[in-house]
Amino acid sequence: MRIGVMLRHYDQHGGGVKVYTRQLLDALLALPSRHELVFLYNNPSRIGTYANHARVQEVAVPGKSVLAWDQFGVPAAVRKLGIDVLYNPKYSIPLLVGRPTAWVCHGLDWYVMPQASRWIDRLSHRYLVPRYAAKADAIIAVSDITREHVIEFLKVPPAKVHTVYSGVSPAYGRTWEPDRLAEVRTRYALPPRYFLYAGAIYPPKNFTRLVQAYAKVGPARGIPLVIAGGENRFLSAHELGEPHRLGLDEHVKWVGWIDTDTLPAFYQMAEALLLPSLFESLGLPVLEAMAAGCPVVTSDCYGTREIARGAAVLVNPESVDSIAAGMSSVLDDPALRAQLLSAGRERARGFSWDRCAAQTLEILEAIGAGA
Repeated sequence: MRIGVMLRHYDQHGGGVKVYTRQLLDALLALPSRHELVFLYNNPSRIGTYANHARVQEVAVPGKSVLAWDQFGVPAAVRKLGIDVLYNPKYSIPLLVGRPTAWVCHGLDWYVMPQASRWIDRLSHRYLVPRYAAKADAIIAVSDITREHVIEFLKVPPAKVHTVYSGVSPAYGRTWEPDRLAEVRTRYALPPRYFLYAGAIYPPKNFTRLVQAYAKVGPARGIPLVIAGGENRFLSAHELGEPHRLGLDEHVKWVGWIDTDTLPAFYQMAEALLLPSLFESLGLPVLEAMAAGCPVVTSDCYGTREIARGAAVLVNPESVDSIAAGMSSVLDDPALRAQLLSAGRERARGFSWDRCAAQTLEILEAIGAGA
C-alpha cells in the first residue's frame, strides 16, 4: 500500500504539531512494514529530508495558497503517484480525492472558545472543518476529550473517531550528567533556579494570568521565569508585554525556541513547568516535563486534567490566586514535590511514539482495506 502524507505544515512554528509530525514520522519509519510512504511537501527545499529511507518517496506539490494546495495540488499528486490512502497529521484533507482519507485532530479549542480565533480561521472552522470531518474515513484524536469534542461539535459518528495518544521521546527520560547541564546553563545564561514556560503564546495559553501569578511568587523568592518559545502565534502580541507592564523585566528571561536535543535539560533544571492553559487538547510539554523529572503546574480541565491528574498540581486557570498557590506548593512542600516526580515519570512511561505510530498505521490499514 502507498500511503500519502500531507506535510504542508512541516515548516510551521516549533510547537506541538510540528513535534508530533516529526516524531510520528520517525516512529512510522521504524515499524516493520512493507508499506511505501509518499511525503507531500509544499516547500521544495524539504526534498531529501528522508533521503536515507528506502520506503519513502518525497514530492514537492505546487500550490500558491492553502486551499489550492489542499484541494487541487494534492488530489492531482495522489492520482499521478498512485497513492492508496491519504493521511494528514494535521487538519484538512482534499474533499474530492477519490481515496480513503484520515486526519489528526489536535484539539477543537476553536469551538470551545471561539472568541480566541481570528475571523479568517472562524470561517474555516465553520465551513471547511465540518466538511473535512464528514469526508474523512477516519479521524485520529490526540486525547479522549478531543474525541468527545469531535463527536459533539463536528457531528461525527463515534465509530469513525479514534483516540491515539501522542508520545514522548525517550530523550526526556534520560538523566543528564551535571557537566552537560552546567554547559546548557552557561550557554543560555540560565539562573540557578527558575520556573519554565515552554511553547508559543496565543489566547488559550492564558499567558497573562500566568505572568500575573508568577509576579505573586517568583520575584520575592528570587526565582526567575524562563520562557522557551514565547512567540506570538496569533492574537497575543499584547500579552508579550505583560512582564514589562508588571515591572518584571529583570525577572523574566526569553530564550526563544529550544531544540529538542537541549530542551530536556531545561526541564531537568527547572523548579516546575507552568502550563495553566485555558485549553489544551493534550499538552505535550506536560508529558515532556513529567518524563524529565520536572514538577508540573497545569490546568484542572480538558486534556491536561486527562493526562496529568494525580501526577501534577492542577489549578483553576481562570484564577490568578489558584495558579500562584500551585506554584508555591511545589516550592514549599518537599513531600509533594517528591510525589510529583515519581508519579510524573510513571505517567509519562505510558505515552510512546512507537505505540502512537503502530495505532496510526493500524487505522490507515483498516481504511485502506475497506476501500
